[in-house]
Amino acid sequence: MKVHGWLKVIKTLLLLTVVLGANEAVAKSPTLVDITQGSANPMPIAIVEFSGASSHASEIREVVEHDLVSSGLFKSISPRAFIEKIPSASTVPQFANWKQIDAQALVVATVSEQGGYVSAEMRVWDVLAGTQIAGKTFKISERSWRRIGHNMADAVYERLTGDKGYFDSRIVYVAESGDWKRPTKQLAIMDQDGVNHKYLGSAVPGSLVLTPRFDPNSQRVIYMSYKGGKPSVYLYNIETGHEELLGKFPGMSFAPRFSPDGSRAIFSMAVNGNSDIYTISLGSRSISRITNEPNIDTSPSYSPDGKRIAFNSDRGGSQQLYVMNADGSGVKRISFGDGKYGTPVWSPRGDLIAFTKMKGGSFYIGVMGVDGSGERTLTESYLDEGPTWSPNGRIIIFSRKTQSSGSTPGQTHLYSVDLTGNNERKVETPGEASDPAWSPLLNK
Repeated sequence: MKVHGWLKVIKTLLLLTVVLGANEAVAKSPTLVDITQGSANPMPIAIVEFSGASSHASEIREVVEHDLVSSGLFKSISPRAFIEKIPSASTVPQFANWKQIDAQALVVATVSEQGGYVSAEMRVWDVLAGTQIAGKTFKISERSWRRIGHNMADAVYERLTGDKGYFDSRIVYVAESGDWKRPTKQLAIMDQDGVNHKYLGSAVPGSLVLTPRFDPNSQRVIYMSYKGGKPSVYLYNIETGHEELLGKFPGMSFAPRFSPDGSRAIFSMAVNGNSDIYTISLGSRSISRITNEPNIDTSPSYSPDGKRIAFNSDRGGSQQLYVMNADGSGVKRISFGDGKYGTPVWSPRGDLIAFTKMKGGSFYIGVMGVDGSGERTLTESYLDEGPTWSPNGRIIIFSRKTQSSGSTPGQTHLYSVDLTGNNERKVETPGEASDPAWSPLLNK
């Protein structure tokens, strides 16, 4: 088992350390879950009742279970089937009892509270091999106790799939309400499981915000707003609630995003009817033009290393996807399938680009290699658009609008799907929702 060092202490006072007990066996078993198969064969996993003197023990267990099951890779065995009761995380289980109910992995934990903090000790056992394969402790302020559950789920996911988890993260999106002919749109944020939902800023009837995107540290959101009837780019600080106008631009601006290091933003701007891609320094507020074509260049997205940019353009006669160097050189078209392509978003892993495709009256969410190879579609509906990646690059959230029926307008909601095209799920929100953006891991 790979031993990790101390992780960074973050502002929410989260502390994560790897604990390797003297009696812990170092398992050399291979990864147990094939993540390339999606939800085809979820692993049976037993998550016992968490022990310890904490009022949150049962709730934390529920968070862990929900996270793992929602991935489509795990099937939680009902506690009613359990034969053995495990009193603490330090107790070695009787593996025959868990093999009998077909569990392949076993998660145990002890949760405690002291001085305004919640702590948990967790161990993960490979039932078939009869060995401990992970052991960690977690500590966080009591007001953020749910994050212990998300971090535990991330640890289990990582050990059993060989890939990073994505559960300790947030989603920002545009919440829609009011008259469907002139809806009110405002920013909203929630944990990736839909809990801790709140609206950012105040809603003004008929107001309009679009394309919110996180900075690399998940503390700021950049977005468009039509305040005063003119589209402008704003920054919103999630911790302080402070909203800041990024700059007054000479033309209409669209689809802003942060650079991977958070030092600048990239966006498209239409000047005299011509849309090109620009960057702005968040320190000096100086603007640089990246493209200079008599066509529409828009929806830019940086590669994780900041060296390249994906965007869509009609410079070839139809709306297609292109990749270029960060300085605008080396432009190369990468989409060559049937239909029109838009909203490219670079995977945080750097290996794929997600996109929206329009073809034959339907909309699709798809992915392709950064050179255009291996294109495949994951969803199809009346209107799917705006993909955003999970922090580990395995899940995509997007917005879907249903078709109007008579006098009944269509509804817009968020959905998720994994890279295999399986495990499509509706992401619950209080009302209609669009333009999602997934944050990096909060314990980064």
